[in-house]
Amino acid sequence: MLEQFPEEVKVVFKNFPLKSQRFSLKAAQASLAAAEQGKFREFHDRLFENHARLNDAVIKQISEELALDFEKLSQDMNSTAIRNILIRDLNEGRRIGIRGIPAVLVNGKMAESRSFEDLAAMVEEELRAAEHRR
Repeated sequence: MLEQFPEEVKVVFKNFPLKSQRFSLKAAQASLAAAEQGKFREFHDRLFENHARLNDAVIKQISEELALDFEKLSQDMNSTAIRNILIRDLNEGRRIGIRGIPAVLVNGKMAESRSFEDLAAMVEEELRAAEHRR
């Protein structure tokens, strides 16, 4: 999507840890803490690759593989700033009706399908609507 619409599309990640997934909160905290060291996307992607086996050891392993300062990561995971981001994201997700992850929205509208074609059509529709508003 970013290749097709490099100037028009911005990807924004929001956290929505599910209660049904034991390590989802810790994973969200860890990915935000990794962002403090400039490695959010890499950490996030590795967490998803390992979602079925997440635990403290996996989080530590990923941080080591990405050459992160694990002490800083551990401290940042429990920071007020990260807690506030998680609370904000959860509240926003609940408000817009997120029930599971991953969820994809285009300009705040839930994508029914995550196929490239359907998402591209949603983006094009939003771009046309924005052009009309100008």
